[in-house]
Amino acid sequence: MKRQLLLILVAVFTIMFFKSIPLEAAGNEEAKINDAIEVLEEIMAIPEKGIPPALLNDADGIAIIPGVIKAGLVLGGRHGSGIMVVRDREGRWSNPSFVTITGGSIGWQIGVQSADIILVFRSKRSINNMMKGKFTLGVDTSIAAGPVGRHLEAGTDVELKAEILSYSRSRGLFVGLSLEGAALQIDDDANADFYDNKAVKASDILTDKDIKAPAVVKKLKEVLAKYTTTKK
Repeated sequence: MKRQLLLILVAVFTIMFFKSIPLEAAGNEEAKINDAIEVLEEIMAIPEKGIPPALLNDADGIAIIPGVIKAGLVLGGRHGSGIMVVRDREGRWSNPSFVTITGGSIGWQIGVQSADIILVFRSKRSINNMMKGKFTLGVDTSIAAGPVGRHLEAGTDVELKAEILSYSRSRGLFVGLSLEGAALQIDDDANADFYDNKAVKASDILTDKDIKAPAVVKKLKEVLAKYTTTKK
């Protein structure tokens, strides 16, 4: 109980801090998707140091958040924006919903100012919770630092019980990373701008293949399919 309370306090404190940071200019959604594509391509280009293919093949969803910035807080608060996609029963990827992440747990490397984050969703429950708009990692769903490498090694059973596995890349180093206490939230404004529809909901974006999307989404799906060839 005390641990969960601490995580909630960290998330609330960091959210309040980042309210003072100017929001990104509207119209950057396509650039954000291109950044996410670049992050995934670069990470998976080195299989020995990337996400194990078996994990991606079995993923129910993936969030890619490029360039998460670190504020000068004792608790290590962070903020970033990116995209989230989910897979249907046939293994097809959805259109992207934009998301933000705010906060994070104690224990990041000293001096790190920016990092790319990937979250691998391993349960429908965590995705359904996300579609509601917002949840806190480690409180509303279990999360653990994910294993890296071409193959899953023995001893990763504890980590693989988590509903979400988290990864971070900074200064060329890609590692599993705990993000307990971070708040993951749907970015409704970015979704409305990108899909040119103020009424669009994340649940529709992530489940309705008929929603019209800009051409960059096709490129995103092609890259995702390249690294997740196995059907669910």
